[in-house]
Amino acid sequence: MAIGIWISLICYFALMLGIGFYAWRKSTSSSEEYILGGRNLSPSVAALSAGASDMSGWLLLGLPGALYASGLVEAWIGIGLFVGAFANWIIVAPRLREQTQRYDNSLTIPQFLSNRFPSRAMALRTVSAVIIVVFFAVYTASGLVAGGKLFTSAFGGVIDTDIMSDYAVGIWLTLGIVLTYTVVGGFLAVSLTDFCQGCIMMVALVLMPVVVLFGSGGGGFDQASQTLAGVDPNFLSWTEGLSIIGFLSAVTWGLGYFGQPHIIVRFMAIRSISEVPKARNIGMTWMAVSLIGAVALGVFGRAYVERNGVQVEDAETIFIVLADLLFHPLITGFLYAALLAAVMSTISSQLLVASSSLTEDFYRLFLRRNASEGETVLIGRLSVLLVGLAAVFIASNPDSQVLGLVSNAWAGFGAAFGPLIILSLTWPRMSGSGAVAGLVAGALTVIVWIQLGWNSSFFGWDGIYEIIPGFIVAWIAIYAVSLATESSGEFRPLEADRA
Repeated sequence: MAIGIWISLICYFALMLGIGFYAWRKSTSSSEEYILGGRNLSPSVAALSAGASDMSGWLLLGLPGALYASGLVEAWIGIGLFVGAFANWIIVAPRLREQTQRYDNSLTIPQFLSNRFPSRAMALRTVSAVIIVVFFAVYTASGLVAGGKLFTSAFGGVIDTDIMSDYAVGIWLTLGIVLTYTVVGGFLAVSLTDFCQGCIMMVALVLMPVVVLFGSGGGGFDQASQTLAGVDPNFLSWTEGLSIIGFLSAVTWGLGYFGQPHIIVRFMAIRSISEVPKARNIGMTWMAVSLIGAVALGVFGRAYVERNGVQVEDAETIFIVLADLLFHPLITGFLYAALLAAVMSTISSQLLVASSSLTEDFYRLFLRRNASEGETVLIGRLSVLLVGLAAVFIASNPDSQVLGLVSNAWAGFGAAFGPLIILSLTWPRMSGSGAVAGLVAGALTVIVWIQLGWNSSFFGWDGIYEIIPGFIVAWIAIYAVSLATESSGEFRPLEADRA
């Protein structure tokens, strides 16, 4: 293993840990500081933190792998995500930033929902916290799978014994670094590391497709197009073989944004509501560049592999294979760091949100209502560790697919919380009973849909992505039950909406 790779990785690890200890000294004295960074994130940090915690390992593994295997038709997932993220910044971000503070300074999504619907406060906090912890354990596992695949592909054979495989080493190393800076520095550490990781990811996703396409053995656009046409005449088609169901299943990934706690919590922490538009512009620019880079990597990476006879056993490792093949070890180490950045930024955000729910919505609610700030921060740190260990258990199978795990967890959150968050922020008639009904209906629909296999095959048709029925059922449940029951009368609209 080239020493240059290790030098780059060690520098990256040192940077992440250094930020964690900086945040520990700066912002961990209270629950609000540990969980939300004191609601003092700048627009740039909030924007890139939201983006980096969103994209995870699937941006550099899952999405390029899907395009590598199936062609440009898979790019509809990225388009749906971009539209959904933009709508999320417009609809949810300003309202959630204002209302979470005005509803008794809510620090978590379950706490906001209980303050918004006091008649069903206990049920909402408990059910939503359970959903957050369960689905985040699965979501976090997808990031650990990506870390395991990186170590296996890049460092295979370095450590492979009867006691611990390369894959297991990758999982534990990834989790260990993330746990250290998350446990120590809390939300501020997670957000600042996300900012740095987002910058690293974007540079990597600009650099690699350019080198793959125009570097030695690339051949440029014309050669790449000819090569891909030889592989499959429809490889560069946006629509060939795409059914209506397949199209909807791809673009409706964007619905998930409205219900992702680890993303929308960034909206709660922006310094002021007036800075939301600036953060939105920064975040959407970053997302556009990163998604285009990921699409180009998958498509042109396939052309490079075919032209040069490179062996790729797992499509989701195309980024790793090309990083090792085309670059100087120091640059390869930087690209590996970019992949780790994508993985770690999401894992840390998910661990912190899950631990916040365990602390605020279980420990403080049922065990120690009068817990001191110091005790609460300590329990939050222990909860981070607990959720991380649960994720290790789920990720223990090396045959797990990153995109598959992400899609299940993404759908679960999107269906359970998406309609609930949108309507709770915008519809005065919504009731607490409707909120509970939507939360339960959305989550259960997704789980049942997956268990029945209808996301893979639906009565002989293409499988329907589980977020579609889950989102629809949850929306209907909220609307119907709210009309049949009394609203809480606690709705406090955004000031601009009143005007």
